[in-house]
Amino acid sequence: MTRPMRTLTCFALCLFLSAPALAGHEAKKEPKRAIVVAAFGTSVPEAAPAIQKMVERVKAAYPGVPVSLCYTAAMIRHKLAKEGKVFPSPAEALAALPDQGVTDVALLSLQTIPGHEYDDLVSLAKAFSGLPKGLSHVEVSAPLLFSREDFPRVAKALLASAPKERKPADALVFVGHGTDHFADMAYPALQYTLWREDKNAFVTTVEGTPSFEDVVAECTARGIKKAYLLPLFAVAGDHARNDMAGKEDDSLASALKKAGIEAVPVLAGNAEREAVAAVWMDHLKATFDSLPGK
Repeated sequence: MTRPMRTLTCFALCLFLSAPALAGHEAKKEPKRAIVVAAFGTSVPEAAPAIQKMVERVKAAYPGVPVSLCYTAAMIRHKLAKEGKVFPSPAEALAALPDQGVTDVALLSLQTIPGHEYDDLVSLAKAFSGLPKGLSHVEVSAPLLFSREDFPRVAKALLASAPKERKPADALVFVGHGTDHFADMAYPALQYTLWREDKNAFVTTVEGTPSFEDVVAECTARGIKKAYLLPLFAVAGDHARNDMAGKEDDSLASALKKAGIEAVPVLAGNAEREAVAAVWMDHLKATFDSLPGK
């Protein structure tokens, strides 16, 4: 267990130990379900509405069910707190629910791949599940690219989001984060799936495989003159605006320009693409429906 997970587990146990003693004859709680949307978060004001749009989708799909939002990134939460914008961590969001009578929770993971952040959510869910006087069940929905069936569906949804002015000879480059987690293999798998639909659709990552160098070399070898750059993140936040579209020498846009390829950034994340968001929503439904309660 990682240090952050040990800390979260201790936090969950402390909640139990500090709870007031209840009489032995207390009636058992009636099952009640809730949903917590777990986003990485963003400090970019222009990107934040995409997350709220996802929250509104969930509320519309589950009327009467308590729905809350948390940010998984501590650095984002701390930065926003200095601006007077407070977002709970996943642990804080879960800890607040028993007082509302909630017994069972579906955590909607807005991650793209089942990497470190997803693993942390799963560990946290286990730590909070089954605590006396706490939550009975906490389950985490699958991230965007999880099962074999997700890849062709997401590939088609991404291609459907291409700018209408894009021509077949123009490249579509979907830019993800990348990771040292073995789940990084999801990006090459998505690349393979996209190529079965569109030979000029590419995947690249800021910190994983395929790299920026890989996609620039591939576009150059194919004689591509124009490339549309689209975030493979839930929102078009800092990575999209700087690593993907920034004017710095190490951005993807700059690397393509040096290779003689026109780069056209599209600053819209996957939470803004209805067909892509529908995959997250279906994953949530499977998780929510598996919970006891009503």
